Amino acid sequence: MVSGGDFTLKRLAAVDLIFQISELRHRAPKYPFLCSETARGSAFSQYISRDWFRLMANNIQTRTARGLLAAGLAACAITVACSGNAGQNPKAGGPGAMPVKILEARAVPVHDATEYVATLKSRDSAIIMPQVEGQITEILVHSGERVEGGSPIVEIDPLKQQATVKSQEGARAAQEANLSWTKQQYQRAQGLAGAGVISKQDLEQAKTAMDAAQAQMDALNAQVREQEVQLHYYKVVALRSGIVGDIPVHVGDRVTTTTVLTTIDQPGSLEAYVYVPIEHSSQLKMNLPVQIIDSDGKVLADSKVSFISPQVDNTTQTVLVKARIANGNDALRQSQFVRARVVWGTHQNPQVPMLAVSRLAGQYFAFVAEPQNG
Repeated sequence: MVSGGDFTLKRLAAVDLIFQISELRHRAPKYPFLCSETARGSAFSQYISRDWFRLMANNIQTRTARGLLAAGLAACAITVACSGNAGQNPKAGGPGAMPVKILEARAVPVHDATEYVATLKSRDSAIIMPQVEGQITEILVHSGERVEGGSPIVEIDPLKQQATVKSQEGARAAQEANLSWTKQQYQRAQGLAGAGVISKQDLEQAKTAMDAAQAQMDALNAQVREQEVQLHYYKVVALRSGIVGDIPVHVGDRVTTTTVLTTIDQPGSLEAYVYVPIEHSSQLKMNLPVQIIDSDGKVLADSKVSFISPQVDNTTQTVLVKARIANGNDALRQSQFVRARVVWGTHQNPQVPMLAVSRLAGQYFAFVAEPQNG
């Protein structure tokens, strides 16, 4: 006879074993051998049939507490048997590895460079300003026109200056008459002095009057020439050959000697003004490579540092660096903003495609392919 306490213990053990086996079935996604049709048709049917459960329950009821260990071993046998069957079924495994394309990372020269915003300025650009004040009466060129040196550009009203020149010429004519009279007086005085009619002092006074008239005549001649030159400035001309820039003034505007009329630029000769922060000033040196690039990163021109300012801009705390640009195809323009890449140095680095780089935890990684058995 089995006591009530022993029977209850053994019954609970049997229920616990059945529960564990049921747990295995509920965990089918974790244990593929319980999911496959083959496992349910062969191994599972062989070891976990209804008659087998009934037999296990009867054995537990008729055995002592030592039967609990045997039941546990039986459950392990079920797992091993199902695992062996599942290993023989190729469809029971997880998804296979995804094929990827393998490329060799080759060492290529990489520039250690920094990009800055630069301004292009013409090395042969002339700012045209008048040398006289007045009102513009005519503009003889238009923006973008190519002109030769000496060609008239703007004409300023010359009427007032012309009147000044005429007035000076009138004064010169009067002085010419006075000079002629003093010369005649001196010649007469020479004759009278030779005859002893006048004294030597009178002769010297006549000569002094003639010399004074001559000096005044020379001064008037200089004034007339000055006014004539000044009149020439009322017609502003191009000092060199080139292309006329923007003309901000209009006919009728009053201009002074500080008014900008236009500019004359010679294409093909530009200079990049690059402002480098003072933190990189120690790396600056002459003939350092400089590349002018567009918004797409395409190199428009190659150059070298031709000037390093010895002073630091007090406002921006930058150092001015200049680089001469050959602009033979006129792709660049005066006062144009461009990106300037200053190349500090070049070194060899492996290069990999962008799609091969992954970002994990804020860091960039590239996976390396190795032999399967290695």
